[in-house]
Amino acid sequence: MGMFTKDIETLHDLFVYQLKDIYYAERRIAKALPKMAARAADLELRHGFETHARETQEQIARLEQVFQMHGAVPEAAKCPSIDCIIDETDDVVGEVADKGVLDAALVAAAQSVEHYEIARYGTLVAWAQMLGRADSAQLLRLSLDEEKATDEWLTMLAKTRLNRAAA
Repeated sequence: MGMFTKDIETLHDLFVYQLKDIYYAERRIAKALPKMAARAADLELRHGFETHARETQEQIARLEQVFQMHGAVPEAAKCPSIDCIIDETDDVVGEVADKGVLDAALVAAAQSVEHYEIARYGTLVAWAQMLGRADSAQLLRLSLDEEKATDEWLTMLAKTRLNRAAA
């Protein structure tokens, strides 16, 4: 199903389609985070990636709950955007030998992922509210808040230490 096909006729249809998109993205991210943690030289960054990997599993479980609330089977719709971000991360970090620069590259890549997730979850929260589904909005808001907190933590880590170490 393409983004704008006859299969999407209502806001609910679009909501479920975007759930499938973020479900795919979260599952792909769950596979990428342990690799990113293994590459990180900075221990706080490594532990943060490991923590976020566990958090991502919880987000996947929440998405599965939201699918059920909407009478839909948890299903992933291929997300070229997240594939591109993760593939680019693999390309960039594969070419960086300096550990300080590598950590800065990992933070930049992680923030690209976080910003994608923030955009998706923000939209889904708004749509759930519009559809009168406070239950779904509440679960999705938890994930949105976690993504924002991770982004803020990455920014702090980059500004206070990692970018200086890379310079």
